[in-house]
Amino acid sequence: MASAPKKVAERLVAGIKRFQPILASAKARDVGEADTVTIIKDMLADVFGYDKYSEVTSEYAIRGTYCDLATKIDGTLQTLIEVKAIGLELKDAHVKQAVDYAANQGVDWVLLTNGICWRVYHIVFAKPIDQELVINIDFCALNSRSESDIDLLYLWCKEGWVRSVLGEYHTQKQALSRFFLGAMILTDPVLDIIRRELRRVSPEVRIETEQIKAVLTNEVIKREVQEGDKADEARKKISRAQNKALRASSPKDVKPEAASSPEIIIRATPAPDEGTN
Repeated sequence: MASAPKKVAERLVAGIKRFQPILASAKARDVGEADTVTIIKDMLADVFGYDKYSEVTSEYAIRGTYCDLATKIDGTLQTLIEVKAIGLELKDAHVKQAVDYAANQGVDWVLLTNGICWRVYHIVFAKPIDQELVINIDFCALNSRSESDIDLLYLWCKEGWVRSVLGEYHTQKQALSRFFLGAMILTDPVLDIIRRELRRVSPEVRIETEQIKAVLTNEVIKREVQEGDKADEARKKISRAQNKALRASSPKDVKPEAASSPEIIIRATPAPDEGTN
């Protein structure tokens, strides 16, 4: 995870100290959604570094309806933000609503929050549209002295967004997901390594990669990791990466004049008595 620059970290520390009591008080008073939106706008500016007059838009219009907030950088729509009342527990239905908004706008990121819980989702433009939870923050549980907590908030800051740290964090999280690791274990290069190591342990036993794959598939790796859209996407990414690596490492086509050179012809022709010893 990327580390927050010193100046940004200082702002985040001050923001945690300032807004934790504000949020606790708002929850105790059970304020409504409109008042929660007001708090969120202040947090976007004072904690996360957005200009609330030019980079935060209220009630962003989407096909006849409205999303509570949206952030823009240099005039480009960045994220849609769905806000719920601070006392309302966030549910799957709220996520679906925000994801539908994003799908209509072709936006990759959605924030769902009630002020205390901040959930950042990456939109998966598949059929059907899906989402991945990338960040889940309980703002009131953050420790202003914790470097890891500060770095987690930095992912959502304007400065972090400009440096693409959220996208990098998402890519890293994907690479370490159970679906990606499950698909990676079942690739031929990994199976070959497992076969080699098993032969070292039991050199007298004949073991084939297909046998190893069958055991991993049926007895070791959970079915839920091997099936579904996320598993399919992981396999596709690995396959694309392998094909790209093969293309990069394959030798260039031999030039016509090189193919007819005497040196190559001699090397390709075995000696008359080769193999007689």
